[in-house]
Amino acid sequence: MNVLMGIGNTLNGDDGIGPWVAHHFRHENWKTIDCGTVPENFTGPLKKWSPDLLILVDAADMNLPPGEIRLIPPEMISVLHLSTHALPLSLLMNHLQDTIKKMVLVGIQPKKFSGFLSREVHDAGKHLIHILTQDTISTIQALSRK
Repeated sequence: MNVLMGIGNTLNGDDGIGPWVAHHFRHENWKTIDCGTVPENFTGPLKKWSPDLLILVDAADMNLPPGEIRLIPPEMISVLHLSTHALPLSLLMNHLQDTIKKMVLVGIQPKKFSGFLSREVHDAGKHLIHILTQDTISTIQALSRK
């Protein structure tokens, strides 16, 4: 079993892409959680389920064009501006590393932090759902240091 955690604030424009993906992605081998801005509140269910794969989806300012999708390596999490959650995702992932076999952070470059999702980020969310449905997450480029 796999779990997708959508992280972000739906009232802040593109910051809501994580919860949007969590609400729209459905697959028989997956559970989805809309974590909002408090993913740390869901460690109990994650430890109970002990998934083979945990994918965290969040808006991330990676200095890329809006809607770009990247896998964010653990060593880069602390240097990026991620969503509006209080607890750093690196701490959450460290806390879960003994329970979950594989964790992947997927960042989507936001365009704006007001109103609704921008077209670019909305389309990126749909594309990510397609990638997850096809089980081709390995096709997403990893974010690199520049």
